[in-house]
Amino acid sequence: MRTHLKRLGSETAIYGISTIVGRFLNFLLVPFYTNILAPGDYGIVTYVYSLVAFVNVIYSFGMEAAYFKYSSTLEIGNAKENFSTPFTSILITTAVLSAAMLGTSRFIADAMFLPEDYFAIVGYAAGMLAFDALALIPFASLRMERKARLFATIKVVNIVINVALNVILLIVLHMGVVGIFISGFVASAVTIVMLLPTMLRQFTFQINGQLLRALLQYALPFVPAGLATMAVQVIDRPILRALTDDTTVGIYQANYRLGIFMMLVVQMFDYAWRPFYFATAKEPNAKAIFARVMTYLILLMSVIFLALTFFLTDIVRISFFGRHLIHPNYWSGLNIVPVVLAGYLFLGIGTALSAGIYIEKKTKYSPIITFLGAFVNITALYLLIPMAGMLGAAWATLLAYAGMALALYVVVQRVYPINYEFGRIGKIAASLAVVLAFYYLLPIEAMGVAGVFVSFGLCMFFLFLMYVMKFFEAKELAALTSFFSLRSPTSDERSETINSL
Repeated sequence: MRTHLKRLGSETAIYGISTIVGRFLNFLLVPFYTNILAPGDYGIVTYVYSLVAFVNVIYSFGMEAAYFKYSSTLEIGNAKENFSTPFTSILITTAVLSAAMLGTSRFIADAMFLPEDYFAIVGYAAGMLAFDALALIPFASLRMERKARLFATIKVVNIVINVALNVILLIVLHMGVVGIFISGFVASAVTIVMLLPTMLRQFTFQINGQLLRALLQYALPFVPAGLATMAVQVIDRPILRALTDDTTVGIYQANYRLGIFMMLVVQMFDYAWRPFYFATAKEPNAKAIFARVMTYLILLMSVIFLALTFFLTDIVRISFFGRHLIHPNYWSGLNIVPVVLAGYLFLGIGTALSAGIYIEKKTKYSPIITFLGAFVNITALYLLIPMAGMLGAAWATLLAYAGMALALYVVVQRVYPINYEFGRIGKIAASLAVVLAFYYLLPIEAMGVAGVFVSFGLCMFFLFLMYVMKFFEAKELAALTSFFSLRSPTSDERSETINSL
């Protein structure tokens, strides 16, 4: 048992670290783009990539999930057939779809209201979609073979190539928006080359018809759920563009991406949480542990939310060798950042809540909850954007994540009821509300440097309120005292402290 859990933890760490490193490298493109591109041009990039995310669901049509299902059991066909059948099906559909996109690229560009100078990006997008779709099954195969390091290496190399080419094509060759899509196209092509040994080792021209029918039957229901997921995550960009303009979308995207710091916390928690709750579910006090995890997660995210809300604006405005984290042309959207952070906070709560669904194998509820989130998001976008512009778009996504978290709670309490520590969570919420009220009522921006000290004082005031309301239990205060004391605790003391929580 210990060996299996240790291996799972090790592989989770590799996947998690590679994903986080990849996302951070991609985030570095945000200050790069905002200091190179006008908001309108960045808005076009954002708009096209949001549509690519939707089309990518069609290209993959759930076949990755079907591959995992049937290759893990080999209930139909042999190992090579279980690789080649889904891979060939994606190859055929990809060839047809990309050929259609290339043949009608001018029509598509016109329908997307792209400037004529940018018509070429439709072709590069078709290429990216094709290469990314063809990489799905080989990447899934690496995961099935537990080749986590090779998987992570190829993923990181893809991102490094993409970032490097962006720098060369935009700064050296001045290719602008088109250069961004060329970078993505080349990086995806190199990924396929790196995956060739995996493909050639497992590919066979023999297609198993029975297996193909089973794969399609399992895979196709994932398409509407995938589209709904994209509707929650990225549909705000094309709707915002339809109701405003490219410049607004560019400013919105640049500031939305500043929420990556909270998103990374949620993602790291998710990587650790999935193996943890499956391994802990059989413990007699599992539900009490899950309730305590929720409390600590909300506390951690609340502290991060306050720190980022209070200080991120100041960080953005610091000049580094004449450059900023995002260019001043984009600062008009900084007011959406706290809303985006709050959205990710509810996403984290939803991630913690979802454990009950997976433990009880009630995953049939997941698509329903996702569709609910998509409905809330789309409805709120059309209602709020005309009234509040990009701020309305951010609020719509926050409402979607909050609605999904609420729906998850209702469902989980029916299938796997947990007595969450609402009294303690209420104290976190109350302290958060009080501190935020002071922050927005005080003229902190007019205080200059003194405002930074006031913001820091408010963070300390949040913790003080928690202490006054007796949020921390005696054993938790003892743990904090032990870990922050000048005397290093012994290993026995540290173990006793941890076990008492």
